Amino acid sequence: MSRTDDTIRSRIDELNGIKESARSGDEGATERQHAKGKLTAHERIALLLDKGSFTAVEPLRRHRATGFGLEAKKPYSDGVVTGWGTVDGRTVFVYAHDFRIFGGALGEAHAEKIHKIMDMAEKAGAPLVSLNDGAGARIQEGVSALAGYGGIFRRNTRASGVIPQISVMLGPCAGGAAYSPALTDFVFMVRETSQMFITGPDVVKAVTGEEITQNGLGGADVHAGTSGVAHFAYDDEETCIAEVRYLLALLPSNNRELAPVEHSGDPADRLNEALLDLVPTQSGQAYDIRKVIEEVVDDGDHFEVHPAWAPNLVCSLARLDGHVVGIVANNPAAMAGVLDIEASEKGARFVQFCDAFNIPLVTLVDVPGFLPGVDQEHNGIIRRGAKLLYAYCNATVPRISLVLRKAYGGAYIVMDSRSIGADLALAWPTNEIAVMGAEGAANVVFRREIAAADDPDAARAQRIAEYKDQLMHPYYAAERGLIDDVIDPRDTRSVLIRSLAMLRAKHADLPARKHGNPPQ
Repeated sequence: MSRTDDTIRSRIDELNGIKESARSGDEGATERQHAKGKLTAHERIALLLDKGSFTAVEPLRRHRATGFGLEAKKPYSDGVVTGWGTVDGRTVFVYAHDFRIFGGALGEAHAEKIHKIMDMAEKAGAPLVSLNDGAGARIQEGVSALAGYGGIFRRNTRASGVIPQISVMLGPCAGGAAYSPALTDFVFMVRETSQMFITGPDVVKAVTGEEITQNGLGGADVHAGTSGVAHFAYDDEETCIAEVRYLLALLPSNNRELAPVEHSGDPADRLNEALLDLVPTQSGQAYDIRKVIEEVVDDGDHFEVHPAWAPNLVCSLARLDGHVVGIVANNPAAMAGVLDIEASEKGARFVQFCDAFNIPLVTLVDVPGFLPGVDQEHNGIIRRGAKLLYAYCNATVPRISLVLRKAYGGAYIVMDSRSIGADLALAWPTNEIAVMGAEGAANVVFRREIAAADDPDAARAQRIAEYKDQLMHPYYAAERGLIDDVIDPRDTRSVLIRSLAMLRAKHADLPARKHGNPPQ
């Protein structure tokens, strides 16, 4: 054996030792992480990616900062693990904060590692997943840390609509650490262990006098159900990361590709007999639109986005004959399915995402209108409701709308009506499409006549019946070309699948412009 061989082997052993030390980290810090019910960065990456597929980038990076004792503490990786691997065989890039090192706080070298992996993801045209468990900017590095956040925000924005970006919140994320997730497409959180806020409870108390816990201020359920910042909330990290994998399976790698097709064997021509009983014919009777979706899509399987926020509008990813679609549906089981501020913003964001990533849209309509009220008006229902209208009008993917029951007023138009560009507008024979409900219309149109009648109640009932017969019968819109066809509810699945197949090659160009100016 030559001396050269000896030297090479010894250096390889040294390299492996350094990498193993960097990966395993301080044993005490690992125990403290586990004691909080949290996994380490490498353990999380192992759950996310296919076994043995992870390739690290800059695992030996160290910071160069001095002062405040930093020069004496220069751990490998600098508190963030970056690299790529595969999920179901498709490339995915990832970065994961290592809370065991500087509490996952972001410094200059830490940020440069993230910048590099973000640039690589964009160039490779592959999704980016961030596993967030960081304490914000590294105070000891001053403005250099803040500049690092700026570079992340700029890259988040540049990659928006180019590659899917998913943020997984697995610990406390405050200040700048909370803004990057807000710029991404989807935010996952874990109950009890993850929080997001711009200013923590101590600052809130000092400034406003309000006392609140970290979870009460920015916990998973707060953001999933109240603020709408988080799209999903789960009880443990394992379930959360498994659901991230499932979401990735429904998404294309980038905006130049289509989502992967996965045929399940569910027949495309399967009749939907159950729909005849799921949806009541009485327009005021509630039902859960999720059951309709489950009946129509492949194997009853759909992945609902924002399930706890604005439940009056359901947004889901599902498959029809193996092809991924985005479903937007009014839900009469919550607030009668009205459109309000939160539902409009939820729907607008989902429509924009689907349009950006070539996912066709199916809209199920059963809407009584926009929610009336002083609070809604004062809080901007006009401009915020217009976000959903803008999103639909701007979308160039295949778009099919189906009116199940009622569709009244401006809400009918906004829910992807034919007049704003739906490629196909369909309806069940139970549809009622009108400016408003018959009762309200009769009270407006025949107000004086009803008031002057000997029996106002009888006169009102007569006029309501006349309005329904003349302007709200199920074929009125079809006779005027505003509905392409009235279909048997049992044929819903097969009609949607055939229609989407016809539209698969659709191509539509928007006017040349730098970008639109959507309502805010």
